Amino acid sequence: MKRIWALVGVVAIAAIAFGVQRAATAPGASVYQDAAPIAVADLPVQLEELTWTEVRALIAAGHRTVIIPTGGTEQNGPHMVLGKHNHVVRHTAGRIARELGQTLVAPVVAYVPEGDIDRRTSHMAFAGTISIPEDTFAGVLEATARSLAAHGFEHICFLGDSGGNQAAQARVAKRLNARWAGSRTRALHVGTYYDGNGQQAWLESQGESKETIGMHAGIRDTSELLAIHPEGVRAERARPGALPEMANAGVDGDPTRANAERGRALLQMKVDAAVRQIRGELGN
Repeated sequence: MKRIWALVGVVAIAAIAFGVQRAATAPGASVYQDAAPIAVADLPVQLEELTWTEVRALIAAGHRTVIIPTGGTEQNGPHMVLGKHNHVVRHTAGRIARELGQTLVAPVVAYVPEGDIDRRTSHMAFAGTISIPEDTFAGVLEATARSLAAHGFEHICFLGDSGGNQAAQARVAKRLNARWAGSRTRALHVGTYYDGNGQQAWLESQGESKETIGMHAGIRDTSELLAIHPEGVRAERARPGALPEMANAGVDGDPTRANAERGRALLQMKVDAAVRQIRGELGN
């Protein structure tokens, strides 16, 4: 009998130890204690630069707004790197988050619709461009937003640096808001960041025309990248898109008229437009 009770005691102790171990290693378990207090004021705003316990602490401290920046991997003429949009939107999203306060930034979505892959339309006509279908992009946005909402973020902001990203962002935000109706969680397509930021009017006031400003890889794009990532610009290869030899170069506008000073002003316009919209719609 003593042997039986001894065996029961050993089994019970082992079971308790196993349960404690499982509880201690479970994600978010209440028994988990950080080795040192987390000073949330000193933490970066980029999710990918944080640990999960730091994110948990920031959410608990009131960081309930998160930005999902979308860029693209596309041709930008012979003079700019394929990741132009990703560099720009990571920079601006960080500035917007700090300006708003209590806001974090998800990793940049670098793969977006860029044209038909099989027929090689739009940017897909140029080497290095990576495209995904519109529905796939929308699915990534929705799953990303739902993931963040599951962790306690209440304001999910889509911030797109490319024109091709805007429609899907608006559509997904509308679909998510219908799904979250009656809750505190809300999705927002920050459309004024791209359209309605005042860049075109400002450049025209500086003496530029619609032709020199252009729509792609011209003054605006090149100036912005020069301001934050000059290594991504091959200035010696920049040519006006209107030149005959630039017919198939992927440039619309005159990138030779770009400079970092203009870039800093243009980036500020994007940041200001986004902050105004987010504060206006979310009331923070």
